[in-house]
Amino acid sequence: MNRRVVVTGVGVYCACGKSRNEFWDALAAGRSAIGALEGFPQVRFAHAAQIRGHDAGAHFTAKEIDLLDLFAQYALIAAAEAVADCGIEWSEALRESTGVITGSCVGGKNTEDTSFRELYEDKRTRFHPMIIPRTMANAGASMIGMRYGLTGASFTASTACSSANHAIAQALWMIRQGQLEMAIAGGSEAPFTLGHLKAWEGLRVVSPDTCRPFCADRKGMILGEGAAMLVLEPLDAALARGAGIYAELAGAGMSADAHHITQPSTEGAAKAMRLALRDAGLEAKQVGYVNAHGTGTSANDPVEASAIRAVFPDGVAVSSTKSMHGHALGAAGAIEAVATVLALHNGLLPPTANFTVRDAACDIDAIANEARHSQVEAAISSSFAFGGLNAVLAFRCL
Repeated sequence: MNRRVVVTGVGVYCACGKSRNEFWDALAAGRSAIGALEGFPQVRFAHAAQIRGHDAGAHFTAKEIDLLDLFAQYALIAAAEAVADCGIEWSEALRESTGVITGSCVGGKNTEDTSFRELYEDKRTRFHPMIIPRTMANAGASMIGMRYGLTGASFTASTACSSANHAIAQALWMIRQGQLEMAIAGGSEAPFTLGHLKAWEGLRVVSPDTCRPFCADRKGMILGEGAAMLVLEPLDAALARGAGIYAELAGAGMSADAHHITQPSTEGAAKAMRLALRDAGLEAKQVGYVNAHGTGTSANDPVEASAIRAVFPDGVAVSSTKSMHGHALGAAGAIEAVATVLALHNGLLPPTANFTVRDAACDIDAIANEARHSQVEAAISSSFAFGGLNAVLAFRCL
């Protein structure tokens, strides 16, 4: 069995917008959500892409909030939008064959950080009995499955910044092979805690101002947060029920650099891109857009640009939407997958915001500052993680 798989629903909850429409409006306008970091005066870097004004009570009961770390709340909100968007009518048979496959790099970090502070600073000796379920990285996937009664294969990938792309790729392959009839796939992350931010401070890769991917004066990455989910199903099933289709998830590719724990590799990134194209049955000339990993760091951008040139020697339009929604770690690939799907669906390629001076070492077409009207045939979305773990998704218009 080798079924074609399509995207019939998407949901987003991130700094750029609390729905897919708000998110897309921001991307289409090149409007960055990076602003002053709120709530952490002890941290040296001063900017982030935070979700402003999150109201848990608007989405959950008090009992549910007690069970849900912030990252799981984000996952459920994005999943609810994606499920509503796809217009599915659940049957018992479909529930039994639908899975939830998500990515998260740090899981319930807010719960963990608060609990550690209470233990070590406040000397508290008794804790809430649900701390472990709140902190586990699969909490978002498990809660989504319980909300909709989904009993197909469900799990969470945790591969640093490639987590969501690894998850979405696994969902693709499981549907393609007939192990699932539908999947909710994506990622969620809520990394804004004092302990976690101080750890990033120590790594010295966070920009003091904003994120300028592929620019000569780039100064580093900007942390983000949020969630995005995609509903995936076989093409024939989507057509049979008259579902709206955003794009085909045509293929995926994965590789490992086996090179360095933090420094990326041109060869590893290029390999994952080529494998995605091969899995999708696409030639490089058919791809008109690359949603780049594009962190804005001195290490990533020239290496990624070199890999893009190697895979697409005739050139291709590129942008890093992290310049607008920040780097949401394990959720980044899911947010960027939705950006790529909506770009194909709307015939508009989002820009690299905050773009200033081109870097000769990043010699690519980086769609500077303004979105570009272009109805391309296919696109890829790349994630390259610490540890040298690469995952690339390939999408195609129908």
